[in-house]
This record gives sequence, structure tokens and C-alpha cells, in this order.
Amino acid sequence: MKRNISFLVVLLFLLSMASFASAQQAEKKLGEAKAPVSMEEANTQVPQAETQEEKEADMTLTLEECVDLGLKQNPTIIAARKDLLAADSDVKRQRGAFGAPVTTTYGYTHYGDQPRSGGANADYQDKWAFTVNVSQPVFRGFELLSKYQKTKLQRESTEASLYNAELSLISNIQTSFLTLLQGRMDVKSKQDSVARLQSQLDVIQAFYQVGLRPRVDVLQAEVELANAEQNLLIAKNTVDSRVARLNTLLNLPIEKKVNYSGELTYLPFSMTLDQCFAKAIKARPDLKIARKSVAIAEEDVTIAESGFYPDVSADFNYSSEGGDPSVSTNKYNYDNRPDAWNVGASLNWEVFSWGQTYYDSKRAEDNVEKIKAEYDNTKLEAEYEIKDQMLSLKAAADRIGVGRKSVEAGREGYRMAMARYQAQVSTNNEVLDAQSRLSDSEAQLIQALSDYQVALAKLYVAMGDMNPSLKTN
Repeated sequence: MKRNISFLVVLLFLLSMASFASAQQAEKKLGEAKAPVSMEEANTQVPQAETQEEKEADMTLTLEECVDLGLKQNPTIIAARKDLLAADSDVKRQRGAFGAPVTTTYGYTHYGDQPRSGGANADYQDKWAFTVNVSQPVFRGFELLSKYQKTKLQRESTEASLYNAELSLISNIQTSFLTLLQGRMDVKSKQDSVARLQSQLDVIQAFYQVGLRPRVDVLQAEVELANAEQNLLIAKNTVDSRVARLNTLLNLPIEKKVNYSGELTYLPFSMTLDQCFAKAIKARPDLKIARKSVAIAEEDVTIAESGFYPDVSADFNYSSEGGDPSVSTNKYNYDNRPDAWNVGASLNWEVFSWGQTYYDSKRAEDNVEKIKAEYDNTKLEAEYEIKDQMLSLKAAADRIGVGRKSVEAGREGYRMAMARYQAQVSTNNEVLDAQSRLSDSEAQLIQALSDYQVALAKLYVAMGDMNPSLKTN
């Protein structure tokens, strides 16, 4: 019995010495760890790996390629382009109003009685007639010119609407792409967490089998591992959902296997707030549309005021009448000539309309002021949006700096906790807490990197700048 006790004491001493040596080795390695990396290299602290399934996908697309493909075949953009073509046609249609319309008629008339005058036949009982009228508008109180200019402004507004739709699509594609990268990084981080917990469970089971740890430590480690595996499954489902969303935006089959290739990185942004405002005033499509709306409303004032002016037009009329379908002769006319023509001009002026024209023009003027106020509001909202995204960008950049330090501390804390546990100087709870802190710090850094690039993408859209690759230099 004494020999068995002595053997057990020696065994425990040897295990303790081995664990202590292992802890010293771990601490030595920790002492040799690199200093915290720069913010630009923060993305290297979190895993960004492609799965085997992604590597074997039918096609590989970068962020810029996704944007280009979406702009080519997204149905919303196709519809907006067709709307622009329709606006082009409307400009050409209105331009045609400056020309002289040509109207022709050709008909047949049968009289019940033979037309007579002074006891003699005066016309054909069966009569054919052909007429041509050319009416050239000369002056309509600037109405024609204003309507033409209005359609040109509407065409420019439609072009700005197309650009606005493209910017909106780019924002959706970039946000979906970046959140997909975030999801993939979350999956890899959770896979590492599962691997750490599985290793911890193996160590605890080994200690439990030699009687160095209680059964409750094994059960606790198994519960933590099961929770980590469940979180990993949720993260994988999130990635699949984001892939389907991106496929939809690119008008690809929802089940098509695509490797969306990219990384969440820190991209320095150097523009000032005033520079962003100045760029937005020139480039934002909603501000362009608002300015065009003011100009269109001013043209409506001119159109309404055209009622105060006379309407002057010039006309040319030609007619040919005869007793046969060819209307080539007419025996009832001078020298058997079937045709006749005349030219003339007319002036039509509505002198009094009980205030209809006056109040119509007054309504148009009030509408101009309303649209100007709406433009001012749109401008204020644009400035707020840029300011908000700038603040989000700065906050995310600060979180990246904090996150990278947190990951360094979390990894060092986990290594130390494992070494102390193996040396029998700490508990299982301390190791699990260290593992949880490391996973949380990785998740926070991943979220900060994602938030930074999403804010950057939204900032470019807020400025009206089309930047498919999110390059900042």
C-alpha cells in the first residue's frame, strides 16, 4: 500500500514538472511575440480564408467585377436606361413642333340631287376631293420654345435618375459584398473557436482520466463546444443567405456557385468634410434632379404666361376636286382645272379669360418657390448624410485600432490560460473565459473592419461618386 502511494506521488510530481515546463515554454513563446501591428495590417489578425467550395466555384468575382456586372444586367438599371431612351424620343418629338405640320384629306361625296345653279348643272353629283394644308406656327408666346427646353431638362433629369439608380445599386452590391466577407471571416473565426474548444476538451478529458480534474469540467467543456458548433452553423447559414442576395443583385441564378473574392482591409480616407460637401454639390444625382426640377418649373411659368400673347401662324392650302377618283379634271371650273390654292396668315389672341391665364401663371410661380424650398431641404439632407457617414467612418477606424489590440491581448491571454491550466495552477473556467474573450475580440475586429468599409462605400455614394473598387487614392 505504501509502495502504491509512493508511486502515485512520484507520478503526480512528474506530471506537475512536465506541465510546469510546458507553461514555461509557452510563456517564453509569448515573450517572443510580435509587437501590435499597424492599423493597416489589422486585417491580418483575423482569418480571411476561402473554403474549398468557394475555390471550386463556377466563376470568381472581385468587388469591382461585381459592380460592373450588376450595372450591365440588373433589371432596375435596364429599366432606367429604357426610361432615358424614352426621354430622348420625347425631346425629338417636341423639337418637331417647331416645323409645319402637313395635313391631307381625300374623300368622296354623293349628293341626293344634282347640284344646279340658274337652271344648269353646277357640280358633280358624285364628287371626289383631295386637300393639303400646311400650317407653320410663327409665334405662340414662347410656348413652343419653353416646352422644348422643358423636355430637354426632363431628359437631363432622367439621366440623373439613371445615375442615381446606378449609385443605389452600387451601394447595395458593395454592402452585400462586404457583409459577405464579414460573414466568411466570422465563419473562420468560429471554426478556430471550435478547434480551440475541442483541444481544451481533449486536455480536460486526459486530466479527468488520471483523476486530476472533476467530471464537471468535462461537462462544462462539452457544453461550450456544443454552443460554439451551433454558432458556427448559424454563421454558415448567414453566409449562404448573403451569397443568394448578391446573386440576386447581379441577376445571376440564385443557386449559382460564385467565389466572391476579396478582403476586409483598412483603406485610409483623406478628404475633408468641406471637400466632400463640394463634391456632393456637383455630383449628387438627387441634387441635380432638384436643380432640374426648379428649371422645369420656371419653364412652366413661361408656358403659362404664353396665354397673354397672341398666336400667329401662316397657312398654305391646296385643294383638287373632280368627278373621278383621280381628280384630274373638273368641267365645272375655269379652264377645266380641278385644283386651287391659297396662302395666308392668322392672328388669334384671347383678350380676356376671367383671370384663368393670370392665376395659372401665379400657380406656376408659387410652384417654383416650393420646388426651390425642396431643393434646399435636399441639400441639407445631403450634408447631414455626408457628415453622418464621416462620423461612422471615424468611429469604425477607432474601433479597428482598439480591436487589433484586443485581439493581441486575447490571444496572449488564451495562451497563458492554457499554459497555467496545464501546469495545474488555474481552473477550467479561466481557460473558457479566455477563449470567450478571444472570440469576442476577433468578432469585434471583424465587425469594425466591415463597418469601416461599409461606411466608406456609403460615403462615396453620399458624395455622388461612383467608386466600384472603393479605392481611396
